[in-house]
Amino acid sequence: MKMELIQPFINAADAVLAENLQGATRIEDVSMEPEVYHRKGIAAKIMIRGDIEGRIIFDLEPGTAHRVANFLAGSELPESDTLIHETIFELANQVIGNAVTTLNDQGFSFKVFPPELHNSEEGFQGTEDTEALVMCFDTRSGPVYMNIAMHYNRRRRGEHKS
Repeated sequence: MKMELIQPFINAADAVLAENLQGATRIEDVSMEPEVYHRKGIAAKIMIRGDIEGRIIFDLEPGTAHRVANFLAGSELPESDTLIHETIFELANQVIGNAVTTLNDQGFSFKVFPPELHNSEEGFQGTEDTEALVMCFDTRSGPVYMNIAMHYNRRRRGEHKS
């Protein structure tokens, strides 16, 4: 996996979570996942297609998602409230928006699809050219997981060989 493709997402997640949750974050448990990803709770999946391709899963355990949504709403929400899903989608949008700005500035052209609820317990196994990086951000509201699987599109891969 090329760090120049995933570092913008790591930096953006750290900044967005720290700002929105008004507290420092710490990255824990970074791993490369050749196996199928197992969802932790409420997860938003964002697909990217173009010069670079892949997907990002922004995943919060149910208790963490509820605490984050309550904090950002400024009030207690019911645990089944769709506002919790919308809050996770909005955080994912902010992370992706910041990251793609950096990648656009580096000259990449791609389309970002809106977040979708990732409901399946398992999904998205890596491929021979796409490994998945999974990391946990420790926040004051609980753990926030991000699973990033990105690669150069085949037509641009030759331009970025190291």
